[in-house]
Amino acid sequence: MVKAIVNGNRSKGAINPNIYGHFSEHLGRCIYNGIYVGENSDIPNVNGMRTDVVEALKAMKIPVLRWPGGCFADTYHWRDGIGPKENRKKIVNTNWGGVTEDNSFGTHEFLELCRQLGCEPYISGNVGSGTVQEFSDWIEYCNMGGQSPMAEERRANGQDAPWNVKYWGIGNEAWGCGGNMRPEFYADLCRQYATYMRNYDNDHKIYKIASGANVADYNWTKTVMERAGHCVDAVSLHYYTVPREGDWNDKGPATGFSREEYFSTLAKTLRMEELVENHSRIIKQYQGDRQVGLCVDEWGTWFDVEPGTNPGFLYQQNTMRDALVAAINLNIFNNHCDTVVMANIAQVVNVLQAVILTEGAKMLLTPTYHVFEMYKGHQGAKQLESYVETALIGEGENQAPNLHISASESGGGVLVTVANLSDTDSAELDCTLSGLGKISEVKSQALSGACGAYNDFGNEEAVKPAPLAAELTGDGFRAKLPACSVAAFLVK
Repeated sequence: MVKAIVNGNRSKGAINPNIYGHFSEHLGRCIYNGIYVGENSDIPNVNGMRTDVVEALKAMKIPVLRWPGGCFADTYHWRDGIGPKENRKKIVNTNWGGVTEDNSFGTHEFLELCRQLGCEPYISGNVGSGTVQEFSDWIEYCNMGGQSPMAEERRANGQDAPWNVKYWGIGNEAWGCGGNMRPEFYADLCRQYATYMRNYDNDHKIYKIASGANVADYNWTKTVMERAGHCVDAVSLHYYTVPREGDWNDKGPATGFSREEYFSTLAKTLRMEELVENHSRIIKQYQGDRQVGLCVDEWGTWFDVEPGTNPGFLYQQNTMRDALVAAINLNIFNNHCDTVVMANIAQVVNVLQAVILTEGAKMLLTPTYHVFEMYKGHQGAKQLESYVETALIGEGENQAPNLHISASESGGGVLVTVANLSDTDSAELDCTLSGLGKISEVKSQALSGACGAYNDFGNEEAVKPAPLAAELTGDGFRAKLPACSVAAFLVK
């Protein structure tokens, strides 16, 4: 029997719902065909947005959606995507696949999508190839409620009231595809851009997110915070789980992977905790009397594309291994909610660790989707300290604890989420809840299967949550966690 403890007397604070955010880039079939099919499509839609995708994301309780990139953001000029669609410029997506886009999905369409989803928009501005004026005008176009040239142009394009977009990214990966900048140069640009990011309504102040570090580039975070930390509300971090490092043309397959690659993936995912702690420590050192958050706005698995698909579309399958990666990361973010203010898995549909896959009019939910749905009760809840006894599993240098946990408390009860990372062994869990009063009920479910199991068209529900037997004890509950599983316990 493995002991776990949830301590109701210790908490790092509320879990920001935005930790459960997502990312949508003009990349492959994420936007076009994945989210947006156009008003004249035979696929059921509302104002061009796929009804099935919208309903699935709403059921998952999506809190925030990042757009238009990614690398695409720093080649995107927002004026190309407004006005009558027949007059919009056609562009070549030079970052991803060299395909031609007609800009039929632009600012109005993205914000209509967010309206349908009931989520906050997060727009990444073009710093790499744009101008301060262009960025400033975009914010004015979206947020000015009074009289101004940008507001009048928005009204002429059919949107009278301002959208009051709160979250704005000051570029993307400025160290790489966003301009190959040195941190000192970017920090100065960040100060300049932030100066002209105006608030047009005191009740709807914008939230400025600096382009942050790649993985463990702590000097980037230090330099940006030291020079521009006073100008921003958060700094981003990008970290992808790649089982084979060193050659981006051979990252490892999404399915049919070896046991060594399974444990390599888990071990590399667990590095997120080290990165969050170290970058947060630097942010705190330079934030002064302000609170600057950490925004992990790109994370997830990155494997080789599916055979026969466009290499620039980054389409990969999604297995129980991906579900465990999602559970580990979300547990880490929950347990560091005092510093992590937002996270955005890459990407929402048909790209990288997608929660949804589409094929024409067909749609399916991936194992990763089910983890987000099982964890949604953590959004806005009070994080609780939790601990579970673990044993190291793995092969060679790729070691991981067999169990991974987080917990929270809200009006709905106490939600305890536990991942069993062992691919072969179940775990008998005995969880004690301390300082949380009398327990009268536990509802539990688990997502489980072989570590390589996945949903595909024609077999859309091979991996889905199922009820999990759990019994109340005097001060907690007991349950048997299947091998390779993610379990959620709602205790009241």
